[in-house]
Amino acid sequence: QVYLVESGGGLVQAGGSLRLSCVATGSTSGINVFAWYRQRPGEQRELVASTSSGGSTNYADSVKGRFTISRDNARNSVYLQMNSLKPEDTAAYYCYAKKDWPPYSSWGQGTQVTVSS
Repeated sequence: QVYLVESGGGLVQAGGSLRLSCVATGSTSGINVFAWYRQRPGEQRELVASTSSGGSTNYADSVKGRFTISRDNARNSVYLQMNSLKPEDTAAYYCYAKKDWPPYSSWGQGTQVTVSS
C-alpha cells in the first residue's frame, strides 16, 4: 500500500501563493503518476495537475500559467506551487499516486485551501 500525506494548505488572500506538499510512504516503488486533484463543496473532484515518471506534466486550463507541479523521486514527494491564487481556487486539494503494474492507486486525506477576495 501507498500512504499519502498532504500539507501546506491554508488561508491566503487573492493574488497570494501557497505550496502544497505530498509525501508518499509504504510501497512506493513503481509509482508512475503523481497528481493533484481538488474538490469544491457540492462539486466533483477535478484534476488540477499531474506528472509522470517520464517527466511529462499536465494542467487543467484553469490553472495553466499559475500552478506548477514538481516531484522529487528521491523523497517520494510531489509539490504544487500555486501562484496568483483566486477565490475560485478555494477547495480541498488531494494528492493522488498511481502505479501501472500491478495496477494500484491511492489518495491522500486532503488539505484545505481557502482564498479570500
